[in-house]
Amino acid sequence: MPAVAASIAAAVALIVTYVLLGGASYAPAKAVDPCAKHDRRTELRFQAVAEHIVLSAFDGVACELGVSREELVLAFASRESLERFAREQHIANDRLERLVRSGLVRAVDDAERADVLSPATADLVRTIVREVPLPRVLDVLELLPGA
Repeated sequence: MPAVAASIAAAVALIVTYVLLGGASYAPAKAVDPCAKHDRRTELRFQAVAEHIVLSAFDGVACELGVSREELVLAFASRESLERFAREQHIANDRLERLVRSGLVRAVDDAERADVLSPATADLVRTIVREVPLPRVLDVLELLPGA
């Protein structure tokens, strides 16, 4: 019987602590404003640089389309979701692809100006972004360790 009483007391203490620490007023975090400047402390590892470039590009496109970055990223989960997103936003698939490519090029330019990418690497990445089919570019970025 003392073990049951101790368990009940511990459960009540846990619930009271949870409520006192604000657990009863939980609200989901708001989506990041894609139009706002973000302080991303980019490490010099390639995967971190690639992530920074993609996030920056998607921020620009999301801002231009008036949607959240998260909504845009989810649209690229599959061809079907991308087509659905384009229909919902009343934008042609080829225009959406051009926006993403130009956003990626702009983000590479920004990374080069910030000395995060060398000019040679930036040129290579820009060539890949311009020439490789966009789904393949995103597939390669997903294959990076830690991505």
